[in-house]
Amino acid sequence: MFDERPGEPGVFDFDEIANHLLDQGQQTSPADLHGCLSGLLASGTTASAEAALDNVCSALHVTLHGELAEIVQNLYTVTAAALIDETFDFHPLLPDDDSELEVRTQALADWSRGFLAGYAQGKVTSGATGAAVAADSAEALRDLAVIAQAGVDEDATEEESEQSYAEILEYLRVAALNVFLDSEGADNSNAGGDSELPLH
Repeated sequence: MFDERPGEPGVFDFDEIANHLLDQGQQTSPADLHGCLSGLLASGTTASAEAALDNVCSALHVTLHGELAEIVQNLYTVTAAALIDETFDFHPLLPDDDSELEVRTQALADWSRGFLAGYAQGKVTSGATGAAVAADSAEALRDLAVIAQAGVDEDATEEESEQSYAEILEYLRVAALNVFLDSEGADNSNAGGDSELPLH
């Protein structure tokens, strides 16, 4: 299902998950799924892998079963571990770098849209829809809404487009981590603890 690599909790195969989705007649993409799982976690919601699967299905209006459901639950567990890893070794699940830029850019947009859907679902599930959102997180969520509409600039050179993609991808990664850390900080603050947000 995924290859183990030194220093990484697991690398899932984008195309394999895409094939499972097609087999089940789903129009959503693996980027949507991982973005949604990441958004759920970043909302501060704590849930079992089974509950996370239910939340993803609700947020993305899909029905997942069989091996794909197991993959999504494993992906949730691995993503949760990556978000709390001290090395911040969290990366969005996207197509390989040798994929067409248009495909990768669409996946960036899909991931961002999934993240926003998962974040909103997490807030609904936890009953925190009226809770204040940290200023940095609010800004990041607005930026993700913009990235969700991303496309390739036809007037840009290939080098410029690749550089823009890399910059947006890194921003996406750091923004997701920051929203997660803000939620963790809020939870710790409510519990009387302290939390450092090293990426701000």
